[in-house]
This record gives sequence, C-alpha cells and structure tokens, in this order.
Amino acid sequence: MIKVIIERRIMPGLEEEFEQAAREAMRVSLGVRGFIGGETLVELGHTDRRLMITKWRDIRAWKEWHSSEARTMAMQRILPLLTEDETIRIYEPGY
Repeated sequence: MIKVIIERRIMPGLEEEFEQAAREAMRVSLGVRGFIGGETLVELGHTDRRLMITKWRDIRAWKEWHSSEARTMAMQRILPLLTEDETIRIYEPGY
C-alpha cells in the first residue's frame, strides 16, 4: 500500500466552490481500481490550504488514476481554483 499526499492552496473566496469540486473528484475516485480511501484536511487558521491523504493499493493503481481521463476531467474544475500548482508526494510504509 502507498499513501499519496496532495497539498493545494485555494484562491481566497473560492473555498466553497473548491469543496464541491473536490467532493466530486473524490466520488469519482471511489470507483477506481486500487483506491482504498482518503481524507481531506484544512490547515488550522488557513482556510485556503488543503491536504489530501489518499491510500492506494500500489503505485501502479495511483499512476493509472493520475493519468486517467476521469481525473483529468475532475482537475479541470479544481485547477482554476488554485493559486499555485498542487504538490504531490508519494509514501510507502517505513520499515
């Protein structure tokens, strides 16, 4: 299993629109093979900052989702709401 951490910064005043777009993207990912689950966190004191933590069966499942048409379509709603490119980091269990 891997975890993918995605950091996003939202344009001020567009938080609610972002939440709607992000919920839709999460709904779409629920049906993706290899997706285990995820959560979104809001940084205390910074309503424009989001941290998504998603769990995937393996790196291949993540890469398939990341390059999929479904994610591309979901991101078309999300990207215009961000102040900068999202940051993506991938982690595997430590030993």
